[in-house]
Amino acid sequence: MRNVELLAPAGNMAALHAAVAGGADAVYLGLETFNARRGADNFTLETLREACDFAHLRGVSVYVTMNTIILPDEVGEALECVRQAYRAGADGFIVQDIGLAAEISRTLPEASLHLSTQMNTHNLAGVRAAARLGASPVRCRWTRSPFCARRRPKRGWKWRCSPTAHCACATRASASCPP
Repeated sequence: MRNVELLAPAGNMAALHAAVAGGADAVYLGLETFNARRGADNFTLETLREACDFAHLRGVSVYVTMNTIILPDEVGEALECVRQAYRAGADGFIVQDIGLAAEISRTLPEASLHLSTQMNTHNLAGVRAAARLGASPVRCRWTRSPFCARRRPKRGWKWRCSPTAHCACATRASASCPP
């Protein structure tokens, strides 16, 4: 049996409603800070709470993108943003910064942690390092990555494809990627 998760972007509430109506299993969205989609409408903590309620009532997961590099003087603010988003109902986080990923894993182990394509994980060593953080899936550009594009994972590792033509090597997914 193949389990494929359809993960769709939601730049605003209308896009979230459309993604859910279109059959998404999960959506990803950004808050006002610490996300790479600053041109999107994005969500406040209040609208995030509404989005999570709407999605969860329909069996859809919500992941908050924290996909920018966090500067040393921003760490406290970024972690507080993560904590508030989790309290608002976020199921997990898609993260670029390795330090932030480590802190989320340490302080919120119950939250799902995904590593962003922006982390540029492209080899087995990177995937193993991500797994030690508890990240699953790790999203890597399969068109550029010899690890993801040409090799099948070793026993225990599975593949998951996202609709944006990126491949995720994960310990808990079960779909097969295209060769």
